[in-house]
Amino acid sequence: MKLSEPYKARSFDIHGLDGISDHTVDVHLKLYEGYVKETNNLTDHIREVLKDGKVDQEEMPAYSELKRRLGFEYNGMVLHEYYFENLKQGGGNGAPGRNSPCAQAMEASFGSYDLWKTDFVGVGKMRGVGWAICYLNPLNGQLSNHWVTLHETGNVAGFVPILVMDVWEHAFILDHPPSERAAYIDAFFSNIHWQTVEQRLSLPARAYKATG
Repeated sequence: MKLSEPYKARSFDIHGLDGISDHTVDVHLKLYEGYVKETNNLTDHIREVLKDGKVDQEEMPAYSELKRRLGFEYNGMVLHEYYFENLKQGGGNGAPGRNSPCAQAMEASFGSYDLWKTDFVGVGKMRGVGWAICYLNPLNGQLSNHWVTLHETGNVAGFVPILVMDVWEHAFILDHPPSERAAYIDAFFSNIHWQTVEQRLSLPARAYKATG
């Protein structure tokens, strides 16, 4: 059986953002590359353990730690890709189109876009470091906002991330002190690439129709 190729760090042309400096972007992209590298390293170590087709009892503690670390690194890699993808070079307009599918889904789930944004921003302002993520439930089309800690803790099984905001301090501390996280969140909203969000919103529906 052919083994999958190692993951490669993706390129994201997101310089020139509003309120998020190019220096922050460069540092953040380097950190993302570290997650990609460590995901590959851990995968190689796990394959080494499995090469004889079993996990011996004496290997179990090391194997367990490798698997736990892989969850952290893997999700760190993937969530950063979602985050960078939903930023728009040069700044966005701060909100989706009024009659767009995205705005309609937010209204159907929360009553209005403004209420959805209030909830999402509230999640982003929670104490601690982590991620604010708007998920789509592909079974009923409902949106919900969640706090995800340590990349892998708090993800909702089967739900699709449609908007991902990194609120670890490395995402904003070079531009805004921790006490001004709200300013970073404002900057994030001014740079959302809503077209990407719309595409994520439509993919599960298309996949469901294709398999249904």
